[in-house]
Amino acid sequence: MPDLKTNKAVIEVENVTHHYGFRPVLRDVTLRIDAGELIALMGPNGMGKSTLMAIMAGVISPSRGHVSIGGQRRRQNEETEIAIRRKVVYLPADCWMPRYITGRDWLLAVGHAYGHDDLRLMEHADRLMQLFDLGNKQESLIASYSTGQIKKLALAAGLISECPIMLLDEPFSGGLDPSGITALKRVLQRLREDRKATIVMATPVPELVEELADRIAIVRGGQIVAFDSIAGLRQTSGSTGNLNQVYESLFSPHTAASVERYFKGGQP
Repeated sequence: MPDLKTNKAVIEVENVTHHYGFRPVLRDVTLRIDAGELIALMGPNGMGKSTLMAIMAGVISPSRGHVSIGGQRRRQNEETEIAIRRKVVYLPADCWMPRYITGRDWLLAVGHAYGHDDLRLMEHADRLMQLFDLGNKQESLIASYSTGQIKKLALAAGLISECPIMLLDEPFSGGLDPSGITALKRVLQRLREDRKATIVMATPVPELVEELADRIAIVRGGQIVAFDSIAGLRQTSGSTGNLNQVYESLFSPHTAASVERYFKGGQP
């Protein structure tokens, strides 16, 4: 397998179309992501972001088109797919986890699946539990975790893989508290800067995107309608405001008017 840290276009989405029944979700999507980039997918709900993430992760086969990771096509054959999955970790918005093992044992099991040795895993698991304020829960069954703690454990499971490519769907949602958000932001920044990890995340929060992303892909109507840096999107929109204002200017220009109509409709 090519070295994913030196291959420039590490993720290539080529003319991907997907539909559920008769409803098209993605329409002829093409996207190229370079090694070491942190890319954010943004867009309204129901526009295909999660489906696109799942297709990049190899969980779903597209109706048409394909995805390549490090120059190798996903789901082409079993040997190639296994090799890709050793280098890519995918964290869906709602992760399944077994309820009746401890959080620490779950991290160790995930780490074993990625081929890490016991001594390395035990030390790394301890650091991750401390990072996300789960130290007092590491010997507790996952069934006893709160919603926010389960989200933190899912993030820790993704990080213990030590994969150079991370696909994170809504990583800042799911009841993550302020300390967890801060920890995750800083970890993602360090992974990109120190280890040249390639990270794709879907999130609707402009403030987080503005702070973290190198480029932003806007998904609307199942298509990529813009893919640029924040500076590039500002230039396109003619706005000098923050990302939320740029996004509204480009893709939700009627939101302010809709809010006004809502409140005027409620006046006596």
